[in-house]
Amino acid sequence: MKTGYVALIGRPNVGKSTLLNRLLGQKLSIVSRKPQTTRHRILGIKTTETAQILYLDTPGIHQAASRALNRYLNRTAAAALAGVDVVVWLIDGKGFRGDDPLVFEKLKAVDVPVILAINKVDKVRDKKTLLPLIDEARRRYPFAEIVPVSALRGDNIDALEQAIVNYLPEGLPVYPPDQITDKPERFFAAEIIREKLLHYLGDEVPHRLTVEIEQFREDPDLIAIHAVIWVERESQKPIVIGRKGERLKKVGQQARQELEAFLGRHVYLDLWVKVKKGWSDDERLLKQLGYAD
Repeated sequence: MKTGYVALIGRPNVGKSTLLNRLLGQKLSIVSRKPQTTRHRILGIKTTETAQILYLDTPGIHQAASRALNRYLNRTAAAALAGVDVVVWLIDGKGFRGDDPLVFEKLKAVDVPVILAINKVDKVRDKKTLLPLIDEARRRYPFAEIVPVSALRGDNIDALEQAIVNYLPEGLPVYPPDQITDKPERFFAAEIIREKLLHYLGDEVPHRLTVEIEQFREDPDLIAIHAVIWVERESQKPIVIGRKGERLKKVGQQARQELEAFLGRHVYLDLWVKVKKGWSDDERLLKQLGYAD
Protein backbone atom coordinates (compact mmCIF):
# COMPACT_ATOMS: atom_id res chain seq x y z
CA MET A 1 0.00 0.00 0.00
CA LYS A 2 1.24 3.48 -0.88
CA THR A 3 0.12 6.63 0.91
CA GLY A 4 1.26 10.20 0.52
CA TYR A 5 0.47 13.89 0.11
CA VAL A 6 0.47 15.50 -3.34
CA ALA A 7 0.47 19.30 -3.77
CA LEU A 8 -1.22 20.68 -6.89
CA ILE A 9 0.40 24.03 -7.63
CA GLY A 10 0.52 26.59 -10.43
CA ARG A 11 -0.43 30.11 -11.41
CA PRO A 12 -4.07 31.25 -11.09
CA ASN A 13 -6.71 29.85 -13.43
CA VAL A 14 -4.57 27.07 -14.88
CA GLY A 15 -7.01 24.29 -13.90
CA LYS A 16 -5.85 22.94 -10.52
CA SER A 17 -9.36 22.63 -9.08
CA THR A 18 -10.69 21.06 -12.27
CA LEU A 19 -7.83 18.56 -12.10
CA LEU A 20 -8.55 17.72 -8.46
CA ASN A 21 -12.21 17.08 -9.25
CA ARG A 22 -11.24 14.90 -12.21
CA LEU A 23 -8.72 12.88 -10.17
CA LEU A 24 -11.29 12.32 -7.41
CA GLY A 25 -14.08 11.47 -9.84
CA GLN A 26 -16.41 13.96 -8.14
CA LYS A 27 -16.69 17.68 -7.53
CA LEU A 28 -14.96 18.89 -4.39
CA SER A 29 -13.33 22.22 -5.35
CA ILE A 30 -15.41 25.01 -6.85
CA VAL A 31 -14.40 26.16 -10.33
CA SER A 32 -14.87 29.28 -12.41
CA ARG A 33 -13.13 31.13 -15.22
CA LYS A 34 -12.11 33.88 -12.82
CA PRO A 35 -8.59 33.76 -11.34
CA GLN A 36 -8.10 33.20 -7.61
CA THR A 37 -11.28 31.16 -7.31
CA THR A 38 -9.52 28.80 -4.86
CA ARG A 39 -8.75 30.62 -1.62
CA HIS A 40 -7.97 27.77 0.77
CA ARG A 41 -5.95 24.60 0.87
CA ILE A 42 -8.44 21.83 0.09
CA LEU A 43 -7.62 18.21 0.82
CA GLY A 44 -9.08 15.64 -1.55
CA ILE A 45 -8.67 12.00 -0.54
CA LYS A 46 -8.64 9.21 -3.12
CA THR A 47 -8.39 5.64 -1.85
CA THR A 48 -7.85 2.68 -4.19
CA GLU A 49 -6.93 -0.94 -3.52
CA THR A 50 -3.23 -0.09 -3.68
CA ALA A 51 -2.91 3.56 -2.64
CA GLN A 52 -4.34 6.45 -0.69
CA ILE A 53 -3.50 9.69 -2.49
CA LEU A 54 -3.95 12.87 -0.45
CA TYR A 55 -4.28 15.70 -2.97
CA LEU A 56 -3.86 19.32 -1.85
CA ASP A 57 -5.58 21.86 -4.10
CA THR A 58 -3.99 25.28 -3.57
CA PRO A 59 -4.58 28.93 -4.50
CA GLY A 60 -2.77 30.17 -7.59
CA ILE A 61 0.71 31.56 -6.98
CA HIS A 62 0.72 35.11 -8.29
CA GLN A 63 2.77 38.32 -8.29
CA ALA A 64 0.09 40.81 -7.24
CA ALA A 65 0.40 40.41 -3.47
CA SER A 66 -0.30 43.98 -2.38
CA ARG A 67 -3.49 43.21 -0.42
CA ALA A 68 -3.72 41.05 2.69
CA LEU A 69 -5.93 38.52 0.91
CA ASN A 70 -3.41 38.10 -1.92
CA ARG A 71 -0.59 37.62 0.57
CA TYR A 72 -2.68 35.00 2.38
CA LEU A 73 -3.29 33.13 -0.90
CA ASN A 74 0.43 33.03 -1.70
CA ARG A 75 1.29 31.89 1.85
CA THR A 76 -1.31 29.13 1.65
CA ALA A 77 0.03 27.88 -1.68
CA ALA A 78 3.64 27.95 -0.48
CA ALA A 79 2.79 26.22 2.82
CA ALA A 80 1.22 23.32 0.91
CA LEU A 81 4.69 22.43 -0.38
CA ALA A 82 5.93 21.64 3.12
CA GLY A 83 5.81 17.98 4.07
CA VAL A 84 4.36 16.64 0.81
CA ASP A 85 5.70 13.58 -0.99
CA VAL A 86 5.05 14.69 -4.58
CA VAL A 87 4.42 18.03 -6.28
CA VAL A 88 2.32 18.35 -9.44
CA TRP A 89 2.89 21.67 -11.21
CA LEU A 90 0.23 22.64 -13.72
CA ILE A 91 0.89 24.85 -16.70
CA ASP A 92 -1.10 24.96 -19.94
CA GLY A 93 -0.21 24.21 -23.53
CA LYS A 94 0.83 27.82 -24.15
CA GLY A 95 3.92 27.25 -22.03
CA PHE A 96 5.65 29.05 -19.18
CA ARG A 97 4.40 32.60 -18.75
CA GLY A 98 2.93 35.12 -16.34
CA ASP A 99 3.59 34.12 -12.75
CA ASP A 100 5.41 30.86 -13.55
CA PRO A 101 8.85 32.30 -12.58
CA LEU A 102 7.45 32.58 -9.04
CA VAL A 103 6.70 28.87 -9.07
CA PHE A 104 10.28 28.10 -10.11
CA GLU A 105 11.42 30.12 -7.08
CA LYS A 106 9.16 28.13 -4.74
CA LEU A 107 10.46 24.84 -6.15
CA LYS A 108 14.04 25.70 -5.16
CA ALA A 109 13.16 24.69 -1.60
CA VAL A 110 11.47 21.43 -2.67
CA ASP A 111 13.29 18.12 -2.24
CA VAL A 112 10.62 15.73 -3.55
CA PRO A 113 9.71 14.55 -7.07
CA VAL A 114 8.02 17.25 -9.16
CA ILE A 115 5.72 16.19 -11.98
CA LEU A 116 4.90 18.74 -14.67
CA ALA A 117 1.33 18.40 -15.94
CA ILE A 118 0.72 20.32 -19.17
CA ASN A 119 -3.00 20.99 -18.95
CA LYS A 120 -5.60 22.05 -21.53
CA VAL A 121 -3.97 20.07 -24.35
CA ASP A 122 -7.46 19.62 -25.82
CA LYS A 123 -7.13 23.25 -26.92
CA VAL A 124 -3.83 22.59 -28.72
CA ARG A 125 -4.64 21.84 -32.34
CA ASP A 126 -1.23 20.55 -33.37
CA LYS A 127 0.11 18.32 -30.59
CA LYS A 128 3.58 18.47 -32.16
CA THR A 129 3.86 22.03 -30.82
CA LEU A 130 4.07 20.52 -27.31
CA LEU A 131 7.45 18.93 -28.08
CA PRO A 132 9.45 22.21 -27.89
CA LEU A 133 7.66 23.03 -24.62
CA ILE A 134 8.58 19.63 -23.16
CA ASP A 135 12.21 20.14 -24.25
CA GLU A 136 12.23 23.59 -22.65
CA ALA A 137 10.76 22.21 -19.43
CA ARG A 138 13.48 19.55 -19.20
CA ARG A 139 16.15 22.21 -19.62
CA ARG A 140 14.68 24.47 -16.95
CA TYR A 141 13.99 21.94 -14.17
CA PRO A 142 14.71 18.24 -13.41
CA PHE A 143 11.08 17.12 -13.54
CA ALA A 144 10.45 13.52 -12.50
CA GLU A 145 7.79 13.19 -15.20
CA ILE A 146 6.14 15.41 -17.80
CA VAL A 147 2.55 14.44 -18.58
CA PRO A 148 0.24 16.27 -21.05
CA VAL A 149 -3.39 16.16 -19.82
CA SER A 150 -6.82 17.66 -20.23
CA ALA A 151 -8.41 18.01 -16.79
CA LEU A 152 -11.65 19.16 -18.41
CA ARG A 153 -12.01 16.19 -20.76
CA GLY A 154 -10.11 13.62 -18.72
CA ASP A 155 -7.42 12.97 -21.33
CA ASN A 156 -4.38 11.12 -19.92
CA ILE A 157 -5.54 11.51 -16.32
CA ASP A 158 -4.94 7.81 -15.60
CA ALA A 159 -1.33 8.19 -16.77
CA LEU A 160 -0.85 11.19 -14.49
CA GLU A 161 -2.29 9.36 -11.50
CA GLN A 162 -0.07 6.35 -12.13
CA ALA A 163 2.98 8.62 -12.34
CA ILE A 164 1.99 10.13 -8.99
CA VAL A 165 1.52 6.73 -7.33
CA ASN A 166 4.92 5.59 -8.59
CA TYR A 167 6.61 8.25 -6.44
CA LEU A 168 4.51 7.84 -3.28
CA PRO A 169 6.12 6.13 -0.27
CA GLU A 170 4.81 2.88 1.13
CA GLY A 171 2.53 3.32 4.11
CA LEU A 172 -0.83 2.61 5.67
CA PRO A 173 -3.86 4.82 4.86
CA VAL A 174 -4.28 7.95 6.95
CA TYR A 175 -8.05 8.27 6.49
CA PRO A 176 -10.96 5.80 6.25
CA PRO A 177 -11.53 4.58 2.67
CA ASP A 178 -14.90 6.36 2.33
CA GLN A 179 -13.63 9.80 3.47
CA ILE A 180 -12.98 12.32 0.67
CA THR A 181 -11.85 15.45 2.57
CA ASP A 182 -11.05 16.90 5.98
CA LYS A 183 -13.17 20.02 5.54
CA PRO A 184 -16.57 20.33 7.29
CA GLU A 185 -19.83 20.56 5.36
CA ARG A 186 -20.35 24.22 6.30
CA PHE A 187 -17.07 25.07 4.53
CA PHE A 188 -18.38 23.59 1.28
CA ALA A 189 -21.71 25.35 1.77
CA ALA A 190 -19.88 28.70 1.72
CA GLU A 191 -17.79 27.64 -1.29
CA ILE A 192 -20.81 26.53 -3.33
CA ILE A 193 -22.56 29.84 -2.68
CA ARG A 194 -19.42 31.75 -3.69
CA GLU A 195 -19.12 29.70 -6.89
CA LYS A 196 -22.62 30.73 -7.97
CA LEU A 197 -21.81 34.36 -7.21
CA LEU A 198 -18.68 34.13 -9.39
CA HIS A 199 -20.83 32.83 -12.23
CA TYR A 200 -23.24 35.79 -12.16
CA LEU A 201 -20.89 38.65 -11.34
CA GLY A 202 -18.38 40.62 -13.39
CA ASP A 203 -14.64 40.81 -12.91
CA GLU A 204 -14.31 43.30 -10.04
CA VAL A 205 -16.80 42.32 -7.33
CA PRO A 206 -15.83 38.62 -6.92
CA HIS A 207 -12.43 39.58 -5.50
CA ARG A 208 -14.13 41.83 -2.98
CA LEU A 209 -16.67 39.39 -1.60
CA THR A 210 -16.60 36.40 0.67
CA VAL A 211 -19.24 34.12 2.19
CA GLU A 212 -19.64 33.37 5.88
CA ILE A 213 -21.96 30.66 7.22
CA GLU A 214 -23.59 32.11 10.32
CA GLN A 215 -25.79 29.11 11.04
CA PHE A 216 -25.73 25.50 9.87
CA ARG A 217 -28.53 23.63 11.63
CA GLU A 218 -29.23 19.98 10.91
CA ASP A 219 -32.67 18.49 11.49
CA PRO A 220 -33.69 14.93 10.53
CA ASP A 221 -35.18 15.95 7.17
CA LEU A 222 -33.76 19.43 6.61
CA ILE A 223 -30.53 21.42 6.83
CA ALA A 224 -31.08 25.14 7.48
CA ILE A 225 -28.22 27.34 6.30
CA HIS A 226 -28.01 31.07 7.00
CA ALA A 227 -25.19 32.77 5.10
CA VAL A 228 -23.85 36.31 4.82
CA ILE A 229 -22.25 37.55 1.62
CA TRP A 230 -19.75 40.17 2.70
CA VAL A 231 -18.73 42.93 0.29
CA GLU A 232 -16.38 45.87 0.86
CA ARG A 233 -18.46 48.84 -0.30
CA GLU A 234 -22.10 49.90 -0.21
CA SER A 235 -22.01 50.31 -4.00
CA GLN A 236 -21.31 46.58 -4.36
CA LYS A 237 -24.47 45.49 -2.54
CA PRO A 238 -26.93 46.31 -5.33
CA ILE A 239 -24.63 44.61 -7.86
CA VAL A 240 -24.74 41.38 -5.88
CA ILE A 241 -28.48 41.62 -5.19
CA GLY A 242 -29.43 42.57 -8.73
CA ARG A 243 -32.51 44.36 -10.04
CA LYS A 244 -35.44 43.60 -7.73
CA GLY A 245 -33.29 40.91 -6.09
CA GLU A 246 -33.21 38.72 -9.21
CA ARG A 247 -29.47 37.99 -9.16
CA LEU A 248 -29.41 36.98 -5.51
CA LYS A 249 -32.51 34.85 -6.06
CA LYS A 250 -30.82 32.95 -8.92
CA VAL A 251 -27.68 32.47 -6.84
CA GLY A 252 -29.76 31.12 -3.96
CA GLN A 253 -31.75 28.74 -6.15
CA GLN A 254 -28.71 27.25 -7.85
CA ALA A 255 -26.70 27.03 -4.64
CA ARG A 256 -29.58 25.31 -2.82
CA GLN A 257 -29.96 22.72 -5.58
CA GLU A 258 -26.26 21.89 -5.53
CA LEU A 259 -26.17 21.83 -1.75
CA GLU A 260 -29.06 19.35 -1.67
CA ALA A 261 -27.18 17.08 -4.09
CA PHE A 262 -23.95 17.47 -2.09
CA LEU A 263 -25.51 16.98 1.36
CA GLY A 264 -28.15 14.44 0.37
CA ARG A 265 -30.97 16.26 2.19
CA HIS A 266 -33.43 19.09 1.67
CA VAL A 267 -31.86 22.49 2.30
CA TYR A 268 -33.33 25.78 3.45
CA LEU A 269 -30.97 28.55 2.37
CA ASP A 270 -31.16 32.12 3.61
CA LEU A 271 -28.79 34.69 2.04
CA TRP A 272 -28.01 38.22 3.19
CA VAL A 273 -25.64 40.79 1.65
CA LYS A 274 -23.75 43.02 4.10
CA VAL A 275 -20.81 45.42 4.04
CA LYS A 276 -17.55 44.88 5.93
CA LYS A 277 -15.33 47.72 4.76
CA GLY A 278 -11.83 46.74 3.65
CA TRP A 279 -12.08 43.13 4.79
CA SER A 280 -9.74 41.83 2.05
CA ASP A 281 -6.89 44.08 3.19
CA ASP A 282 -7.27 43.62 6.94
CA GLU A 283 -5.39 40.67 8.53
CA ARG A 284 -7.64 40.70 11.60
CA LEU A 285 -10.86 40.61 9.57
CA LEU A 286 -9.45 37.90 7.32
CA LYS A 287 -8.89 35.65 10.35
CA GLN A 288 -12.40 36.36 11.59
CA LEU A 289 -13.77 35.28 8.21
CA GLY A 290 -11.86 31.98 8.21
CA TYR A 291 -8.70 32.96 6.32
CA ALA A 292 -6.34 31.58 8.96
CA ASP A 293 -2.83 30.32 8.21
